[in-house]
Amino acid sequence: MTVRIDETPSARVAPPTLRAKAIAVFAVAQVAYMLWSALARLTPIALEPWQQGMLGGFGMAVALAWAAFNAYAEGYRGFQQRFSPRTVARAAYLGENPRLLDLVLALPFSMGLYFAHRRQLIVSWVAVILIAGLVTVVKLLPQPYRGIIDGGVVIGLGWGLVSLLASLVRYLATGETDDPALPEGVAANA
Repeated sequence: MTVRIDETPSARVAPPTLRAKAIAVFAVAQVAYMLWSALARLTPIALEPWQQGMLGGFGMAVALAWAAFNAYAEGYRGFQQRFSPRTVARAAYLGENPRLLDLVLALPFSMGLYFAHRRQLIVSWVAVILIAGLVTVVKLLPQPYRGIIDGGVVIGLGWGLVSLLASLVRYLATGETDDPALPEGVAANA
């Protein structure tokens, strides 16, 4: 894996092997499937208020504003700028440093739920717990409110899936990744 720190030739590392790339694809595919699965479940619920005419003018405006907010906050800021590049970097690290337990747990490893620096562990676990809580609460809402909320989530998850796959393609093509957020004292190129 190459972690680009600067443009000097001394900062470059040998390109990843085919085995390392295959393991990274395996790990990222698990995360991509998780996102795809959520999209498949939520999209029909998000479309229901639109298809059944449950939204008036104000409801449509709220739904579109919520979708735009989620595109920016969840899709661009959350996924494209943070989650996707870091997930691919961790998957690439796993490819270069495979351990049996990490391979078995490739999904949580790639998501930074273990073997990460303290801040990353806190952020990852808080995000998982908050998302689980929000999912539980939103499931209790009636339509069209649930559809409006899920519509924004679908936009963010769709953006996230595309950005995850784009980050993976970037890694496969160039061998470059972002910071994998490893524990203190563990070198990314180890």
